[in-house]
Amino acid sequence: MLHTDKELKLYYSIAEVADMFGVNPSLLRFWEKEFPQISPRTSGRGVRQYRKEDVETIGLIYHLVKEKGMTLPGARQRLKVNKETTIKNYEIINRLKGIKEELLAIKRELDGRD
Repeated sequence: MLHTDKELKLYYSIAEVADMFGVNPSLLRFWEKEFPQISPRTSGRGVRQYRKEDVETIGLIYHLVKEKGMTLPGARQRLKVNKETTIKNYEIINRLKGIKEELLAIKRELDGRD
């Protein structure tokens, strides 16, 4: 899942993006071929530079493929036909995960006071 506090950065390296989602850089390179929505900028030396929009798209693909268990063709179709609804559902799920993490942190803090 997306773990980043680097909101002010314009570009992210492939290693940073891979770390955000706990995947190998090779998977991101593969997804670039499978999903035209992912289009990182490349430097003259071929170094990939992912924009925030690319990272968000990768997060959406990660959710569909890794968390929901969709096939790549299924995820591609979902992004093509029903992208807005998919994005809204993904945002809701992320908010709920954030709330859950906050509640667990509060519980740990309260348990430590006993």
